[in-house]
Amino acid sequence: MNDVYAAHEDLELELLLEAIWRHHHYDFRGYSRSSLHRRLARAQQRFGCDSLSHLQHRLLREAELFPELMSFLTIQVSEMFRDPGYFRALREQVIPHLKTYPSLKIWIAGCANGEEFYSLAILFREEGLEDRTIFYCTDISPAALQKAEAGVYELDRVRQFSENHLLAGGKTSLADYYTAAYGGAVFDKSLRRRAVFAEHNLASDHVFAEVQLVSSRNVLIYFDRDLQDRALGLFGDTLVRGGFLGLGSKESLRFSRYSELFDDFEEREKIYRRNLIGTGAIGHAA
Repeated sequence: MNDVYAAHEDLELELLLEAIWRHHHYDFRGYSRSSLHRRLARAQQRFGCDSLSHLQHRLLREAELFPELMSFLTIQVSEMFRDPGYFRALREQVIPHLKTYPSLKIWIAGCANGEEFYSLAILFREEGLEDRTIFYCTDISPAALQKAEAGVYELDRVRQFSENHLLAGGKTSLADYYTAAYGGAVFDKSLRRRAVFAEHNLASDHVFAEVQLVSSRNVLIYFDRDLQDRALGLFGDTLVRGGFLGLGSKESLRFSRYSELFDDFEEREKIYRRNLIGTGAIGHAA
């Protein structure tokens, strides 16, 4: 009976994902099924639905539900300078290479609510690279992008942000970059003057620029193997030869069919370098 129930749940999930793709043009079909089941179970409770079929029924008839459902389908939990060793490695090992370029383009793929963007913007300002850098901040969620562009975070999170910044080799006080207002920390809007915020879906969209650094951390862990490969193909396509790719602490290139495109640069912090193999587009999955 449990196997039959699980099979029904899996079928309902596939139909729901197909309905989201056809009706709203957001593609979650390559996301990890176990993760989706957990997130959608919480969505069912929130919307008072006794099954995924019931949730699909409401979603197709009540358009106003979808923006809120997106908050369950996408993970927006992060913090500034998360995993400080990663940002210290960028500062000490990657930045010296980036300083050799007259201009820089950085892609933060899956920027969520913007914590990683502000971390990089502050790091680049401290290292004297801000004025020659454009930051492309992309995410699948319009609501997350709005929060990222606003740059307002709860004050009770700032202490951790500040500790991380110090551990990441920060050269100034994080307090130099925000003001306290309305119960939150409002980050200096000048940090956003070199940033472009835009929707981008790693499951269905394509490369839009040539960049020197892609930072996409704790995004691939929510994808199945095929979608991980697609995303890594995009990253390989967009990086200049010798450009850098930063992944999350639990992510790896090891089993990807695109692993040969990258060399280990700082293996402990999951920073890789695009090698010089081949020319032109990689030809990742459509």
